[in-house]
Amino acid sequence: MKVAVTAEGDTLDSPVADDFGHAPFILVVDCDTLDYRVVENEFVRELGAGMKVAEAIASLDVQAVITGGIGHHGIAILSKAGIRVSSDEDGTVEEAMADFRRRHELRMRFEGKSD
Repeated sequence: MKVAVTAEGDTLDSPVADDFGHAPFILVVDCDTLDYRVVENEFVRELGAGMKVAEAIASLDVQAVITGGIGHHGIAILSKAGIRVSSDEDGTVEEAMADFRRRHELRMRFEGKSD
């Protein structure tokens, strides 16, 4: 599974960004290997950045987003694209990925599904 994480920097040690639309970077992380690629947020200084970032993420072939905070417009765009949103996250990107993976595995086990 690939996950887009809003980040303050361009490494796994970077803090998860508090503001979805104005995060300087988006790390697209493979949940199993932690391999990642960095996408700079070209909308960081624009009005309506959250909606533009959500639309951009919807084209990145990810199944989930991890972020600190996100508005309802961003959530609606991502949800419509079938992308799960995990907000109110903190810590580093790597820590948030570990927490997300643990929760995802528990949910899959509970629902009797596999990836």
